[in-house]
Amino acid sequence: MHAPVELAKSYRLLNHGPTVLVSAAHGGQRNIMAAAWSMPLDFNPPKVAVVLDKSTVTRRLVEGSGTFALNVPTRAQAEATLAVGGISASELPPGQDKFAAFGLSAFEAARIDAPLLEGCAAWLECRLLPEPHLQNRYDLFLGEVIAAWADPRLFADGHWLDAAAGSTVHYIAGGRFFATGEAFDAKAMPRRS
Repeated sequence: MHAPVELAKSYRLLNHGPTVLVSAAHGGQRNIMAAAWSMPLDFNPPKVAVVLDKSTVTRRLVEGSGTFALNVPTRAQAEATLAVGGISASELPPGQDKFAAFGLSAFEAARIDAPLLEGCAAWLECRLLPEPHLQNRYDLFLGEVIAAWADPRLFADGHWLDAAAGSTVHYIAGGRFFATGEAFDAKAMPRRS
């Protein structure tokens, strides 16, 4: 059984990977924004891609600093994710950032200046891999992961653990999220002769 999907909404069929919060800092300013379009690109060295619209303050900070962080929020942070994704830092009073506006706690990254949001499932500190054509034409930013951290209750020994401790969220539009569910193992089906 299948039903047609409006092409303008077809990206949602694939866009159930974890939503991330992109944080950056430059010139005494810091910001955080939600990004539903991010993905891993490579293993060694690890690389990621994230879409940062031309109109965002975060993009300006990433371009200025050459670094950014991907914060992977938990279900408990879904409201904060919507909040920072629903307003531009340019709409805030002068001198205020989204961390202060929404009472979000942050801590210092190890290798970059971007703040890391407390309470997330994971954090990736990234060095921008400049690709002006991709950035200008498609708003696509590539980064090399130079440090990574995870809540050991959620991710250990290279694997996601039981989501009961705090699942990641997957934004699907209109204020609606999915949360990661119960982990299970499977074996490949046998080949037919």
